[in-house]
Amino acid sequence: MNSDRAVGAQPTASAHERSALASPARRALLRLGLTGTAALGATAALGAVPASATPTAPTRHRPGTPDEALRELAAGNQRWRTFRQRHPDESPAVRRSLTSGQHPFALVLGCIDSRVPPELVFDQGLGDLMTVRSAGEVLDEAVLGSVAYGVLELDIPLVMVLGHQSCGAVKAAVESDLSGERLPAHIQYIADRIAQNIDRTQEGDARISSTIDANVRAIRTHLAAEPDLAAKVTSGQLAIVGARYELTTQRVHRIG
Repeated sequence: MNSDRAVGAQPTASAHERSALASPARRALLRLGLTGTAALGATAALGAVPASATPTAPTRHRPGTPDEALRELAAGNQRWRTFRQRHPDESPAVRRSLTSGQHPFALVLGCIDSRVPPELVFDQGLGDLMTVRSAGEVLDEAVLGSVAYGVLELDIPLVMVLGHQSCGAVKAAVESDLSGERLPAHIQYIADRIAQNIDRTQEGDARISSTIDANVRAIRTHLAAEPDLAAKVTSGQLAIVGARYELTTQRVHRIG
């Protein structure tokens, strides 16, 4: 893939279908665990508007295929980097509608970096994205389980692994690899996972930048090899893509 093309520039998969990997009863139980508490608490909130006085949430097309999800993310990033954000899905009606369920159209696995919040970078609102964040997008069982939940239980058609320019976790891993010095506490765990993807053909800042991309590719490959996710990719119900956010331009582009 061309690393310079914008997100959504290439089609990826066919129409989205309902997943048959979990029973209806199990789905209902899992969803209740995430939404039931919110529904109960909504009416108890200070200043809550009575149901009879609450307007119906405005209809907004929800992307249902990988292609549609990619196009929506690309359009949102275009709005973000040209300062034309719409801040969608924040109205009182939308907030109330979300107390009974959620239907996010994409899952973004990104870094914890405070400069790269997915909802802002893609100009999306409440209920639009499921986000999972760890330093350097590093995978562990909790992260894998979170991604699997979004795909298998909520039928999300797109998973994006989002790295970013000047990633501190990648820089720490590269510098530790060069010096041989151990990092404090649990930070070494992060560095060890990233170290597997260091591009030692490059030097200096180029090594850090290249490793950011290599790390995204490795994580995407790992996710795509997970049997349950792979089955949905094969059927065309899911796309798993890698991308990178440039701090200098605020642009997100695909990484092959």
